[in-house]
Amino acid sequence: MAYGIKQIPIVDLQPSTALGVTIPFQSPSVFTSVYTTLEQTKYNIINFMLTDRRERPFNPNFGAGLRSRLFEQITQDDLDSLKQTISNQIEAYFPNVLVNSLNILGSPDDNSISITLTYSLKNIKSSDSLVLKIQNV
Repeated sequence: MAYGIKQIPIVDLQPSTALGVTIPFQSPSVFTSVYTTLEQTKYNIINFMLTDRRERPFNPNFGAGLRSRLFEQITQDDLDSLKQTISNQIEAYFPNVLVNSLNILGSPDDNSISITLTYSLKNIKSSDSLVLKIQNV
């Protein structure tokens, strides 16, 4: 009988080695360090979601482009297109991430988009989720 053995990235076994920083910057020393691959992947995805296309100089296709969608009419077709775009971009830029569910809700009354993403890392067998609400104020 085969068993699904949980693999742990080698950098997660070194507790004094930080992999990145949290978003938003809210520590007294400005940056709060992140020490696990799962947690750093979450902040990488948040950074991806908050980045517009053509914002990164040497990688112009990187980013979900959510802020540019806030000025358009929020229809179900637009939300379906955004869901497909985000799924394709995550698959392209995060090959170790498996998207379990992606729900996008638009609220035309307050001109906002709410995104709920549940994902897992392919090699680690752990899952996490994040909720983003992008709002034009």
